[in-house]
Amino acid sequence: MIGLVATFFLTALLYASVGFGGGSTYNALLVLGGVDYRAIPVIALLCNLIVTSFGSWRFARAGEIEWRRAWPLFTLSVPLAWVGGRIVVPQIWFVGLLSGSLIVAGLAMLWRREALPEGTTTGVTWREPVIGGALGLLAGMVGIGGGIFLAPILHLMRWGGAKAIAGTCALFILVNSIAGLAGQLAKSGVATVGATVTAHWMLFPAVAIGGLAGAVIGATRLKPRHVAVVTAVLVLYVGGQLAVRFAGMLSRTA
Repeated sequence: MIGLVATFFLTALLYASVGFGGGSTYNALLVLGGVDYRAIPVIALLCNLIVTSFGSWRFARAGEIEWRRAWPLFTLSVPLAWVGGRIVVPQIWFVGLLSGSLIVAGLAMLWRREALPEGTTTGVTWREPVIGGALGLLAGMVGIGGGIFLAPILHLMRWGGAKAIAGTCALFILVNSIAGLAGQLAKSGVATVGATVTAHWMLFPAVAIGGLAGAVIGATRLKPRHVAVVTAVLVLYVGGQLAVRFAGMLSRTA
């Protein structure tokens, strides 16, 4: 448990410094740690909520969330995150979907266009609700917030400045984590996952401390691009570990 606490702290610190919650890596660490897979999304989403609450508050206070342009991303993502949380995914496909998501996310973080200058914006189109809805569904199914995918997409779309994208992604993770958590609890029930979540209570203060430290450090000391590269390498590593496990599970069922 001590090792898991330490890795959750470091994950929260890294992700919070670039405006993310860390849900994808929390999931992977819990899978690799042999935790009951039914409780894994609940634990990861609770950790996401803790970390992105700090980030969303910091970005909102600094005026770096463009509310008028951000809300179309949430129109479909919130209900579909709840729907995704309700979908029953067999363990083998949960691991496969999570490993694939992590590998794609890591590659997307390494390869992305530079953001527009701060204060520069583009018009809102039909793409925002569609992208938000697709990411919300995935977020609810595997217990992530979706921001780790949204950020590279918004950079690719030249949606806005780096701070505006980071603030929007933090808020996106927060609201999708709430909706996905509601769906997961409605599917599994508190009684089914409650004991496992309670047994891992030490993870929550760990990510709270790491998330707060990451939010402060990211705002004052570190270059976001450098942190993003380190985070991408971490994501690719755990994604690869999960891919190996997924291949082993497939071979046993063949």
